[in-house]
Amino acid sequence: MSQNTLAYIESVIAERRKASPEESYVSSLFHRGTAHIAQKLGEEAVETVIAALSQDKKSLESEAADLLFHLAVLLADRGTNFDNVFAVLQSREGTSGHAEKAARKNKK
Repeated sequence: MSQNTLAYIESVIAERRKASPEESYVSSLFHRGTAHIAQKLGEEAVETVIAALSQDKKSLESEAADLLFHLAVLLADRGTNFDNVFAVLQSREGTSGHAEKAARKNKK
């Protein structure tokens, strides 16, 4: 999946957000609010982990797609997007994962 695909998904989500909650699953998620969207993302994360542990590649791919989709919905709900997430990842380039995690703990 490329950034273009994620940008396309974000544009579809933005368009479907405007639809009636009765007609659009995306709109119904937004209508139910951030807590519901976050809960759905959590459910998809658990299902992704279960699929990974089952060693069923097709199931893992399907659940990972659902996970990315619901993450895109949550990001849109909170007024951000994958480009901003990628910028954070780029800012971490060249930094040890252990060092980056320690730095986050020191900021708290």
